[in-house]
Order: sequence, then structure tokens, then C-alpha cells
Amino acid sequence: MIAKLSEMGVTSEMAYGAGSASIGLSFLSWLLSLKKEEAGLDRADRWGLFIGEWAPTFFAIGLALRLEESKK
Repeated sequence: MIAKLSEMGVTSEMAYGAGSASIGLSFLSWLLSLKKEEAGLDRADRWGLFIGEWAPTFFAIGLALRLEESKK
């Protein structure tokens, strides 16, 4: 899978950027849910955690892509 992503032009920097963006998106979704929805803090926490769990995956993909790039 990582080799295929690399062949498609996805770089490790892109994956690291996606991980960083997901951290910001996690905070933003938590804040928006807290302010705009009537569901309260529990719902906002769930949104923040759901999106926040994406970051480690993107960083791991970035690391795997970095290793793939060093082979070339």
C-alpha cells in the first residue's frame, strides 16, 4: 500500500501535513460542536476525539512513506 501511495505521488510531507491539519481540525470541530450544538460537552468531546484519532495514522503513513522514499 505504501509503495502504491508513493507511486501515486503522495509524499511523506503530505502525510505529515494531513496529520497536523487533523489536530487543528480536531480542536475546531470540538469548539464548533460545543458552541453550535445543544448536545453539550459530551458530544463536543466525541467529535474532537473522533477527528483527533486520525493524526497518529497520518503520521505513521508519513513515516512509512519517508522510509519508502529513502529506498530510492
